[in-house]
Amino acid sequence: MTVTYDFTGHVALVTGASSGMGLATAEAFAAAGAAIVLSDINETALAAAREAFERAGHKVAAIACDVADEDQVARLVEHTVATFGRLDAAFNNAGIQVPPSDAADETAENFDRVNAVNLRGVWACMKHELKQMRQQGSGAIVNCSSLGGLVGLPSRAAYHASKHGVIGLTRSAALEYAPRGIRINAICPGTIDTPMVSGMLAEQADAMKEILRDQPIGRLGRSQEIADAVLWLCSPGSTFVIGHALAVDGGFTAH
Repeated sequence: MTVTYDFTGHVALVTGASSGMGLATAEAFAAAGAAIVLSDINETALAAAREAFERAGHKVAAIACDVADEDQVARLVEHTVATFGRLDAAFNNAGIQVPPSDAADETAENFDRVNAVNLRGVWACMKHELKQMRQQGSGAIVNCSSLGGLVGLPSRAAYHASKHGVIGLTRSAALEYAPRGIRINAICPGTIDTPMVSGMLAEQADAMKEILRDQPIGRLGRSQEIADAVLWLCSPGSTFVIGHALAVDGGFTAH
């Protein structure tokens, strides 16, 4: 973490927390003193992450969760509150990609799956987090959209639909909950050096060249750079930021 925050006494929940942006954000919250609840669908990776946090002396809990299943999400938030007594910050980060497709050839299965995780999953997480934060009268939520929530790109219609939806969800809920002491924002990462992106690039030989051409900073983003932005959005440094979709994309959307 390149900026210092103090989240001592706070409880932070991160989905998709076993790798990439989620793991980096959970580590940043823990380094800033927060108790952490890690969640991921990958139980093996989740257990390894939990053990690493425990070895480092952090207060941590972990629960496997498929965010596409609202019942599992409800149990995740209940587990968080049962373990630590409250919920102060949440990064709804869990998401998936689907293979690029001509819009005329996109399968209903791909469309339904990417929206079940990326959009309905964020909706379910936010819904149940808000139930707890509403009781407290405080809290900060960051929903993970994408540069794909701000622009369109060929062959990405289903994925971009899910990420545009996250921004609409965020803005409407933010207006509803700002008067109640709860701030909701979205983050829109560019192309970040994560396992998911590495897998995508491995299957698309020319993709890296195109990405670097369109990314003015000339490199992939780092997971830590997303973590810095999420912590700022959850911190006292951003208390007047409501319903914003923050691009953290190396300049991609500034074209």
